Amino acid sequence: MAQQHYDAGDITILEGLDAVRLRPGMYIGSTGTRGLHHILWEIVDNAIDEAANGYADKIGVTLHKDGSVSVEDNGRGIPTDIHPKTKVSGVQVVFTQLHAGGKFDEHNYSFSGGLHGVGASVTNALSKWLKVRVNKDGDTWEMAFHSYFDEKKQKTESGVPVAPLKKTGKCGKAHGTLVQFLPDDTVFSSVEFQLSTVEHRLRELAFLNKGLTIVLTDERITMNEYAEKTGADDGEARQLDLMGATQPYSVTYCYQGGIADFAAYLNEGKSRLYSQPLYYKGERDGIYVEFAIQHTGEFTENLFSFVNNIPTPEGGFHEMGFRGGITRMLNDYARDNKLIKDKDPNFLGDDFREGITAVLSVKMKNVQFEGQTKTKLGNPEARAPVESVVVEGLRELAAQAKNKKTFDEIIKKAQGAARVRIAARQAKDTARAKNSIDSLQLVGKLAACSGRKPELNELFIVEGDSAGGTAKQARVRQFQSILPLRGKPLNVEKKRLDQVLANEEIRTIISALGAGVGNDFNLDKLNYHKVIILSDADQDGFHIRCILLTFFFRYMRELVNAGHVYIGMPPLYKVYRANGSAEEYAYDEKELAEKIEKVGRGYLVQRYKGLGEMSAEQLWKTTMDPMRRNLTQVTIEDAVAAEDMITTLMGDRVEGRKEFLNRNANFNKTDAFMDKVKIRKEDGDEA
Repeated sequence: MAQQHYDAGDITILEGLDAVRLRPGMYIGSTGTRGLHHILWEIVDNAIDEAANGYADKIGVTLHKDGSVSVEDNGRGIPTDIHPKTKVSGVQVVFTQLHAGGKFDEHNYSFSGGLHGVGASVTNALSKWLKVRVNKDGDTWEMAFHSYFDEKKQKTESGVPVAPLKKTGKCGKAHGTLVQFLPDDTVFSSVEFQLSTVEHRLRELAFLNKGLTIVLTDERITMNEYAEKTGADDGEARQLDLMGATQPYSVTYCYQGGIADFAAYLNEGKSRLYSQPLYYKGERDGIYVEFAIQHTGEFTENLFSFVNNIPTPEGGFHEMGFRGGITRMLNDYARDNKLIKDKDPNFLGDDFREGITAVLSVKMKNVQFEGQTKTKLGNPEARAPVESVVVEGLRELAAQAKNKKTFDEIIKKAQGAARVRIAARQAKDTARAKNSIDSLQLVGKLAACSGRKPELNELFIVEGDSAGGTAKQARVRQFQSILPLRGKPLNVEKKRLDQVLANEEIRTIISALGAGVGNDFNLDKLNYHKVIILSDADQDGFHIRCILLTFFFRYMRELVNAGHVYIGMPPLYKVYRANGSAEEYAYDEKELAEKIEKVGRGYLVQRYKGLGEMSAEQLWKTTMDPMRRNLTQVTIEDAVAAEDMITTLMGDRVEGRKEFLNRNANFNKTDAFMDKVKIRKEDGDEA
């Protein structure tokens, strides 16, 4: 092989924000919807840091009609003076220099979520334009940036200042920063901010910062349109509400109870063991810990943790300390009050946490998050202080006479959980003893692949024997396994583990995955790194999908967190000519119109009502071939929103479910579209 010349001159140096533009995923995780909202959170987090450190008490977020978004706070304002090293304004440094910010030491910010100094500059780099207005020391300052394609260099120059920072007027006693930006549609697959996603995050931040007022405004929708979309008000009353017909949708979040209100909000519609959450705030070794807990009549643990206002859905050392503190203190309480006999062993932590809803908020310096997207706390030194504060707080709460009944109820629930745990353990031991029988149960159900590398293997969980048979014919045996479901699995919401294990379909899934279940789940033992739910595109199929996702979320959450769960997307339509000269597949109504136009005159349309209607060849070509299929990866970007969604859809909150369906379902949409297709076909139109 010929030697290619390679010396120092071949090394490319990416200057300024070029690195962000070239590899945006390194900084924001993805260029999909998640990444789009991430560049908004970076600006919001800067405003929140002002509030968390006592410099601001109001934040406004506005979604504008032109697709841009603005964030305004009444904090100190970004520095406008000249930076001594770069010789440009502090505003320009913040928005054009990576790893530049005021949060690397403890002088300006005691606690901060934005510790990498890349947030504002990354947002600027991935925007078509960005504008900043600063009110500071009686003056108003403004600066604008833009991205453009340089014809000479044949590359995009990103986040370039239009002009230096300029003083534009007086502001009196006003102070704070306004940042407005338009995401670049050449970077992101979608540049439409989702109102529900923004609502969830801002509400969460208001809970975490007691007394902070956050105002969200969406200029893209009026108050009446929002009410109609959510089914919140009577239609006739909305028509008479002229103000609501013109006024943009706006909502204000402010919670004087902080995370205690948060825990109560999360438990709305659930049966609760005690009416008010237990709340405590304390400090140890410079780490500030706030927690609120409330037990429900349900059986799964729901812990939502935050560090410096940043969600940590993958946990970390603060969660370890929190769980350890609860276990230690409640066992001591049970012993001291003779609720555990001297000869009996202590409760396990799982017993105390059955049915618990907990919010843990930690504020600390020198935070080590795993990656810029901040999903897990990596500071080992956080564990002991958090555990100490939790023990101290629960002891103080238990010493209050008004809380005696509450703590007795917690111990009583733990006793019930322990009995079930012991029974479930015995059942598991029995199951292990008859392991060969369990293996026989999978024969005829699981069509296992021959490959022995889990990272390459795929498991398709398929609805029904008919579709399962077709999938078995279509698969590649070397790496694709097929598991047909012969009935609807159990809806595990509000079910104990022993009840879950009694369901044959659930047991089959657990056996096929091979990684255990519940607290015994071990990701290292997983047989398949792609678990693909493949169901029909009808109401029964959607229900099965929801049931399976609920099971994975409640009892195998690590599987979802690690990105191993996918939804297979079979096509809804086949567009073809009778003579076989053309054949196209469409996955939604929009794509159907495009395929009709592509096939042209004389087209026919077949609507697939189930996977069983496809041949093995069609199923492989459209749904199982890794080179051509459409898979949707299931992720938990917002654990609080996911918890709320599952509780709404799969629990007993009938009113909440009705409201959700009113807001999101359109059962007549497909049939109405097909009627149009038929008319256009009969008229001979070319779409």
